Amino acid sequence: AREYWSLVATLATPRNETFEARLVGADGKKIQRLDIGSGQEAEDFKRALDTAAFTVNSVEAKPARRNPYPPFMTSTLQQEASRKFGFAPAHTMRLAQRLYEGIDIGGETVGLITYMRHEAIRPTDLARRPGDVKRMLEPDQAKLYELVWLRTIASQMESAELERTTVDIVAKVASRMLELRATGTVVKFDGFLTLYNEDQDDKSDEEDTNRLPSMSAGEALDKREIAASQHFTEPPPRYSEASLVKRMEELGIGRPSTYASILQVLRDRGYVRLEKKRLMPEDKGRVLTAFLENFFARYVEYDFTANLEEQLDQISNNEIPWKDVLRDFWRDFTGAVGEIKDLRVAQVIDALDAVLEPHLFPPRADGSDPRECPNCHTGRLGLKLGRFGGFIGCTNYPECRYTRQLAVGADGNGGGMRKLGEDPETGLEVTVRSGRFGSYLQLGEATKDEDGKAVKPKRASLPKGVSPDDIDLDRALRLLALPRTIGKHPDDGEDIIGGVGRFGPYVKHGKTYANIGADEDILSIGLNRAVALIEEKKLNPGKGRRFGADPGKQIGEHPQKGGMIVAKNGRYGPYVSHNGVNANLPNDKTPETITLDEAVALIDARAERGGGSTSRRKRPARGGDTPKKAAAPKATAKRSTKAATKPKKRAAASAAKAPRKSKKATAAE
Repeated sequence: AREYWSLVATLATPRNETFEARLVGADGKKIQRLDIGSGQEAEDFKRALDTAAFTVNSVEAKPARRNPYPPFMTSTLQQEASRKFGFAPAHTMRLAQRLYEGIDIGGETVGLITYMRHEAIRPTDLARRPGDVKRMLEPDQAKLYELVWLRTIASQMESAELERTTVDIVAKVASRMLELRATGTVVKFDGFLTLYNEDQDDKSDEEDTNRLPSMSAGEALDKREIAASQHFTEPPPRYSEASLVKRMEELGIGRPSTYASILQVLRDRGYVRLEKKRLMPEDKGRVLTAFLENFFARYVEYDFTANLEEQLDQISNNEIPWKDVLRDFWRDFTGAVGEIKDLRVAQVIDALDAVLEPHLFPPRADGSDPRECPNCHTGRLGLKLGRFGGFIGCTNYPECRYTRQLAVGADGNGGGMRKLGEDPETGLEVTVRSGRFGSYLQLGEATKDEDGKAVKPKRASLPKGVSPDDIDLDRALRLLALPRTIGKHPDDGEDIIGGVGRFGPYVKHGKTYANIGADEDILSIGLNRAVALIEEKKLNPGKGRRFGADPGKQIGEHPQKGGMIVAKNGRYGPYVSHNGVNANLPNDKTPETITLDEAVALIDARAERGGGSTSRRKRPARGGDTPKKAAAPKATAKRSTKAATKPKKRAAASAAKAPRKSKKATAAE
């Protein structure tokens, strides 16, 4: 960030009309936006302006025209729907598809818009106003249809007529001459702006749309106020879905019909997350990008996709043979794979560790080595690969078992550990740490028993929804003390226990477990509530994840295929389900916030990719002729033990000896 200051004078004309003007020059030199870099410089200019005499030097008014926007094409429709309504591109395309397929009007299916994967997306009948069909459409469909209708009508309207006015002002003080400028844009004729104005991805304060009072050269102006304001430069904003679509279009990456699926994949696979309408890269995405840029750089260059698109166009025009394109691609790609496949995993990890160092190990505020292990202080931290993906670990493993997730925490220490204080009973230090499986609490450090065997310290997972930054010593000690006895069950006098398990907080009585609600605290839940949860679980043993599937929340009927869509919390995160097709929810959605349209889009996208629940695949129907025996699959791996094969061999031998049944007997059976 770079500091800079701006000076704005509030001035008044002889007719007592006020306006604002900015300092743009001093002593014959122009002052750019970042030129005043300190408060002292700004204060010097402010003192000079406080005693200056202001005079209008020149007034220049230039006419201008703003032409209407053309009808939507695929990319601009996705961008504008994202800006105006916050629709994801995949959601926009799903809505457009349904508008194209049409609705029932008087017993006839009528398409409302033209095909949405070409240019000039417009209503099929301009006389069919948005208000006429609003009651026949879902809310999001109605919004999109109105957007297409307004844009198309506006494209046929007159251009807007503007007047851009620039007033240059001179401020004289002693021997100095300061220059100020006031700008304004006045709409003389609204034209198409009466109906439609396109939103922008990033608002700019450069264009002043204020109306300036009437002034003429030579007029004296009165000073009302001089304001000096401090500012700091900011990095370019993160991409929104709309601005990323626009950028992909500029770079020639993909085609309009693929933009929605590209963005959906980025979110579905956890490469990015949507935060305040901005796409933020996740560690999973950073690691993948680092790998590709290091070992397959040619295939992630911007021009690779664009050039391939051009070749596909040439193939479709019979300008080049398609076999040549495939041969050239596979020759180079096979060579690239050949260079990588002989590398050891450690070499790949070391390369990624070096590339990701600025992100994984940012400089510390105290200037100490960001790779120094905060646990043993002698080992160095580095990128490691485990069963469940990448993590940060210490080089002194197994003596030092410090680990943390890849993400850097707010404490600037890599998010690995934060000291909360000492346990008054044991004197051991309580810390909150970030491990491979999430944040957890730890009491003390690992030790060794008399036989030299490692003794793990006591640990406790943080309940879902509890941030590591919000945890304090008192709450940490209470969580480490779990499980706790809540009280005696009134029926049999047995203890009811409360704790936190792999599926979250729970209460337990005998062999009955019951999960508590998301808005309930396991540390404060009372006996009456615990008894109620236990009894409810006994009456509905299938409810909850421990003894059956989560029944989920009903979202609504699928508008085309029928059947209820349900949102559930699964073992691997929340998802929506419809007729055996399951689709994971994006990171910014929960079963409580997902809408029907969003759920339909996720389900249909998953179905198109061949997704579904394997447990619900239909088995061949019994009856009739016995189906032909499927060809035996080729062996892909050896059995781990011979014992595992013996029961199957015996069963196969018995089956071979058994007499074959006739077709009639099989059918009857």
